[in-house]
Amino acid sequence: MSGEHEDLPATVAGPTPALLDDLRSLIESARLRVAVGVNAEMVLLYWRMGTRIRQDVLGEARAAYGKRIVETVADQLTAAYGRGFSRPNLFRMLRFAEVYPDAKIVSTLSRQLSWSHIAELLRLDDPLQREFYTEMCRLERWSVRTLQAKVRGMLFERTALTLASYEDDAICTTVEAWADTVPALA
Repeated sequence: MSGEHEDLPATVAGPTPALLDDLRSLIESARLRVAVGVNAEMVLLYWRMGTRIRQDVLGEARAAYGKRIVETVADQLTAAYGRGFSRPNLFRMLRFAEVYPDAKIVSTLSRQLSWSHIAELLRLDDPLQREFYTEMCRLERWSVRTLQAKVRGMLFERTALTLASYEDDAICTTVEAWADTVPALA
């Protein structure tokens, strides 16, 4: 058995490192595309669920009744589909639909940020602060841990203070121009 490949040329006896590298690259890029696609669908599903619950249950100013309904729905969905549909997650989905009511923005976000990113962003009450961190995550490709560290480190506030300390109109114009390019801020 050990001599099976002794009479074959070296190229036939085993794959070249370049071939293996190319195949590994194909596998990894396909896995990444699948993960991005699954994440995008999951984010869109959560937004649609939040929108549907808001419209059907909570839209009629029946807050106490609505909360009970959400709890019942969460129990039933969790039993059928697992912990991803727990009461806290359903309320996150509701908040997601409330904070991001525009389907086009959600569609874009779903391709660029994970549900974990969005869940962290939903904790921010200030819309401008939330948009700042959303854009930074998107542009800088921050991990969730990086986002959490930047929020804890008060990057938004420090950036705002730095910009406020400048009286140079050119800087203000640049910042305003940047803000106009961000669809959610414009």
